[in-house]
Amino acid sequence: MSPDDLCAVMVRDLRALAREVSAYPTDAALWQEMPGIANSGGTLALHLAGNVRHFLGAVLGGSAYVRDREREFGARGIARAEVVAELEHAIVEAERVIPAISAATLAAPFPVELAGRRLPTARFLMHLCAHLAYHLGQVDYHRRIVAPSSGTAGTMSLTEL
Repeated sequence: MSPDDLCAVMVRDLRALAREVSAYPTDAALWQEMPGIANSGGTLALHLAGNVRHFLGAVLGGSAYVRDREREFGARGIARAEVVAELEHAIVEAERVIPAISAATLAAPFPVELAGRRLPTARFLMHLCAHLAYHLGQVDYHRRIVAPSSGTAGTMSLTEL
């Protein structure tokens, strides 16, 4: 898989996530907790933005971003527009960093040890894409549960690739 392929999928899914966040009818609905669901749509969106900005922007791209996982999982009541802005920052990082990744970097171990392992960078980036898609689906279901009439947000569009 080429950096351009990885970038296309990641940016498509981050844009879809921003649409999902915007499709919640109110800021409060984004943070509504549901029985049996561990995280709200807002929590997952902040987590994904932080994940991309940290692993792509800071670790691979050398940005000054400092991840705050406590905020990702502990914040509540942030306006949808602010969450979308976080996702837009993540999109900028993905578009800046991924296309510039060389074949040698893809083959090399990811610079950070994860779960006690040093994965090849290409494999870890595929994991990041899968992780994003997994949580994107959770956000879509969460939104449909808390706002059944909110319609579709156009998630997983092939035309955006």
